[in-house]
Amino acid sequence: MLDRHPVSTTLLRRLAYASIVANVAIVVTGGAVRLTASGLGCPTWPRCTDASYTTTTEMGVHGVIEFGNRLLTFAVGAIALATLLAVLAQRPRRPGLTGLAVAVFLGIPAQAVIGGITVLTNLNPWVVGLHFLASMAVIAAAYALWRRIVDPDGPAEPVVPRPLRTLARLTTAVSVAVLVVGTWVTGSGPHAGDHGAARNGLDPETISQVHADGVFLLIGLSVALVLALRAVGAAGPARAALVLVAVELGQGLIGFVQYFTHLPGVLVAAHMLGSCLVLLATLAMLWSTRQRRPATADPLPAGPARPLTEDRLPAAV
Repeated sequence: MLDRHPVSTTLLRRLAYASIVANVAIVVTGGAVRLTASGLGCPTWPRCTDASYTTTTEMGVHGVIEFGNRLLTFAVGAIALATLLAVLAQRPRRPGLTGLAVAVFLGIPAQAVIGGITVLTNLNPWVVGLHFLASMAVIAAAYALWRRIVDPDGPAEPVVPRPLRTLARLTTAVSVAVLVVGTWVTGSGPHAGDHGAARNGLDPETISQVHADGVFLLIGLSVALVLALRAVGAAGPARAALVLVAVELGQGLIGFVQYFTHLPGVLVAAHMLGSCLVLLATLAMLWSTRQRRPATADPLPAGPARPLTEDRLPAAV
């Protein structure tokens, strides 16, 4: 049946992009569950109550919010399944896409299971942090799938010198570390997801300072990357790195304001969205240090990278 109904690259690209958007959206809605103290709105899992898979009127608005977020998981999974089927239906089937599409599709139920464990452990802050990081991993896989669809099929070739590729990888590692430490900050703060949920025991002020130091290091590395890429004439990668700096500065501003205003819920939600955008901008920067050429084209001469086109995600970020 897949052979009789092949899909276009345009449809496949749109489905992959929709998968990125959907996975970012569920991170934000998951934050809304925590910020409204609805983390135990459904006090068990996979059922919502011991007798029902759905929320009940007695559970009130918290049950509605928690159950609504669970339902959204099915929508995100449906988009991932549609993307996987589209990858399998494409003719000729492009190498590397199937594994990434499977990873995104399977990552969603895995993330949901971790979410269930957070409920069964009464919102243990370390498990809650793992739940967030699992979502980040799915977003990264979805982004990789989208880029492999957008880019040609040929081998990836470096477009910047090796030291700058190393700097890009270091910046990516620090970006991931900042995300991880950010979950520790969240686990020490007041938004536990339920009034009776435990905190991780870390001193909020100390761990917030560690997180801020990591952000300063990340911004410094990103600015250095912009200047170095411009010095070697790599216009495309330099532009991607500049977008990363802009996103980091915006995220940092939100972080500082929310800290000094005692973590209002709306700013915490904006900071969670910003975390997703930092991850995507980081991946866009790292991806830009290599480019793929059509498999039948002549080898590219050494020189600067081609500029990013309008259909690439950094422009949307």
